Amino acid sequence: MTSSERSFARRIDLTSLQLFVAVCELGSIGRAAEREFIAASAISKRLSDLEATLGTPLLYRHARGVDLTPAGESLLHHARSVLYSLEKMQGELSEYADGVRGHVRVHANISAIVQFLPEDLGAFTREHDAIKIDLEEHLSSEVVRAVHEGAADLGVCHLADGSTELQSLPYRDDTLALIVPAGHALAGVRAIDFVDTLDCDHVGLHTNSSIYVAMHQAALAANRSIRLRIHVTGLDAMCRMIENGLGVGVMPRRAFELMQGGIGRGLISVALQDAWAARQIRLIARDFSTLPVAARMLVKHLHTPAAATPAQLAA
Repeated sequence: MTSSERSFARRIDLTSLQLFVAVCELGSIGRAAEREFIAASAISKRLSDLEATLGTPLLYRHARGVDLTPAGESLLHHARSVLYSLEKMQGELSEYADGVRGHVRVHANISAIVQFLPEDLGAFTREHDAIKIDLEEHLSSEVVRAVHEGAADLGVCHLADGSTELQSLPYRDDTLALIVPAGHALAGVRAIDFVDTLDCDHVGLHTNSSIYVAMHQAALAANRSIRLRIHVTGLDAMCRMIENGLGVGVMPRRAFELMQGGIGRGLISVALQDAWAARQIRLIARDFSTLPVAARMLVKHLHTPAAATPAQLAA
């Protein structure tokens, strides 16, 4: 490395690079300031200093936020590469710590949280009580965004085909079923196509949920619409609404079976014959190989062993 290269390296501040990437990803200095818990004025000062160091504008600033200049596009590519290398270094060096201690941030969708994660995370923490796991429930699309932006180390959710460039590993199979009151006309049916339920009122989850999106696409394919009577945010609320005659609903079959001892006692599940009703919940990360050792241990505990490769886990 030449003296001029060493001087340039000393003048580049890693914190400023991280903040620059955050601003680029969010398209706004204000939103980046909220996410990074730092004053917007402090970010603006760092970005101005970075532009002065590089001798070129990096951002077009306007009332709606910021856009990248050509130089900014180039810096974003290199900054991500530098930060990725640092993450990889941290992940590798963490293995040499005296004893495994760590903190793993996990975002998961409601299907994973209700059906599978309580038992799996409970078993993991009993084996590794020095590792703290922070778990938050979000829609699948929000889980993907959180992992992409670095707000979560690991995501657990349903992925639409080609919906993300994040790395993923299989976790569990998830089968959707139609839930109806015990006295409903469809209660005696063993299996049904979703399109044959469209004459009924429906109780649906949030419009951005992966389940509702699949339902909506199926209705569109049949040139029909869903008679949606009410939206709810949770599976327990869906069961309560269905039990009280407000419609039928689609939810994960195992989640319904787990609730049958309480909320779902007056309800019946009917198998859905549609291909989209058989889904796979996946583990997602920006790069499994760069995760800290505690997070990689959790991935190893959760994933389907036969489907993983050494390159994916880099354990």
